[in-house]
Amino acid sequence: MTNNRLELSILSIIGFLMLFMASCSGNSARQEAPDYFIGTNMWYASRLAVEDPARFEAELDSLKAHGITNLRILATDENWEGMDAALKAFSKRGMKGVLFLNNAWEWSEDGYRSWLEKAGAGVQPHPARDGYHVYMTAMAAFASNAKAVELFQEHVRRVVERYKDSDAIYSWQVCNEPRPFRTDTQVFDDFCKYVQGTAALIKSIDPEHMVSTGNEGYMGCEKDYALVERLNDCPDIDYITIHIWPYNWGWAKENNIAGGAADAQQKVKDYIDRHMQIARKLGKKVVIEEFGYPRDGFSFSRDASTTGRDAIYGYVFSRVLASARNADVLLGCNFWAWSGLANPAHDFWQEGDDLCGDPFQEGQGLNGVYLSDASTMAIIDAYTDSLDTVTSIDVPVEHDWMFLGEGPFKLAVDVASDKAPTEVGYSINRDLDLMVNAMNNESGSYTLETVYNKAPKF
Repeated sequence: MTNNRLELSILSIIGFLMLFMASCSGNSARQEAPDYFIGTNMWYASRLAVEDPARFEAELDSLKAHGITNLRILATDENWEGMDAALKAFSKRGMKGVLFLNNAWEWSEDGYRSWLEKAGAGVQPHPARDGYHVYMTAMAAFASNAKAVELFQEHVRRVVERYKDSDAIYSWQVCNEPRPFRTDTQVFDDFCKYVQGTAALIKSIDPEHMVSTGNEGYMGCEKDYALVERLNDCPDIDYITIHIWPYNWGWAKENNIAGGAADAQQKVKDYIDRHMQIARKLGKKVVIEEFGYPRDGFSFSRDASTTGRDAIYGYVFSRVLASARNADVLLGCNFWAWSGLANPAHDFWQEGDDLCGDPFQEGQGLNGVYLSDASTMAIIDAYTDSLDTVTSIDVPVEHDWMFLGEGPFKLAVDVASDKAPTEVGYSINRDLDLMVNAMNNESGSYTLETVYNKAPKF
C-alpha cells in the first residue's frame, strides 16, 4: 500500500469554541498516514538471498506486484552477507521488514535452546528427539537464566547497531512467539522483564524504529489475557502482536479442514475482537503478524485446493480493510507464509531442497502459499487493491480539553491525498469515540464534516 503524507487543516469549530477557532483556523498539521497493510512471513529471506539470489529477487518482485511489501523475517548475526543483501533488496523496492531477533522454537540458529546451551545450562531437549512437552518444559528456564538473556541481548546489540539506519526496517521484534512456558508468578515476572527489557535496549540503540514483542497474544501468554495486557503495557513496545493458528489450536480438525473453516472463523473473530479491546485500552495498534491454515485434506501438495484457507484469509483480510476504513486499531496482518516459486522435492525438507515458507520441521506446502495458488492469490490481490484506495488518518485536536458540554460541535477537515479514487477513514482523537467514512471519486483535496455529541473523557 502506498504510504502517503496528508495535509490536515482544522477549518472551523462551531458552538462555544470561538476562541479555539480564532487561534487555530487556517493552521495545518502534516501527518503520516497509518500504514494499514497485508504482508507475509518470509523467515528464510537472508538465507535465500545468499543461496539463490536470482530466486530471491524474483520472489520480491512477485510480492511487490501483488501489493505485499511488509515482510517478517528472521534477523541473524550468523549471516551478515544475507542480511545485508535482503535489506538492500527491500530498500530498493520500498519494502519493509519486521525483524525478529530470537525464537522460542527450535528451527532457527538463534533461539531459546541455543542461548541456554551457550550459557552453560547443558544440552537442551529437541522436539524431534524428546517431544514438544519436554522441550517446552525446559524452555521455561530461558527468561529466568540471566546469562542466557545476557548472551541474547549481546546479539540484539550487534544486529540493531548494524541496521538501525536502514530504511527497510518496519519494526524490530524481540522474539518469534516468546512464551513463559509456565504459569507461576516468578516465571511471568521474569518473562515480562526479559521481553520489556529487550524492547528498552532496542529503543536505546534505535529510537527511530518501532519495537514489537512477537508474542501470539492469549495463546502465547499461557491463556492469560491479564498477561497479554501486562506484557504490552510498556512504552518501549509500539504495537501489540497476535498470531492465529486455527488447526494448531484445535479449532479445525485434520479430517475436515475445508468444512471446518466456518466454525474456525468464529473463533478467529473472537480472538481478534478480544485483542483489539486490549489495544484500545492501551492506546496501541495491533497486528496479526502470523496466521495460517492448512491446504484442503491436510495435503502438502502444491496442487491441493485451498478452499478452507481462502475462507480464513478472506476473513482476516476483510477485518484489516474494515479497520483501515474506520481508522481502527487493527493495523495489518502477515499470512504464514510465502513459498512463492519454491518446488519442494520432499514432503519434509531435506538438504538441497528449495526453501519454503514452512520451516524445516513442518510439511512443505502445509501452510505455505505458492505463487501458483491462483485462488489464494486472487483474494490477496482483491484486498491489497482495496487497501490501496483507502487513506486513513487520525485527526489531531490539540486543544481537545476545550470540548466541554453536551454538543453537538462541528469539525471540518481538509484531506489532501494522491490516491484516486480515495476512500477516507478518519478518527478524531482523543477519546471522542468517533469513526467516519467518506467516499470520493477522484484524488485531490476534500472537505469532510462530521458532528459528534460526546465531550472528551478524562
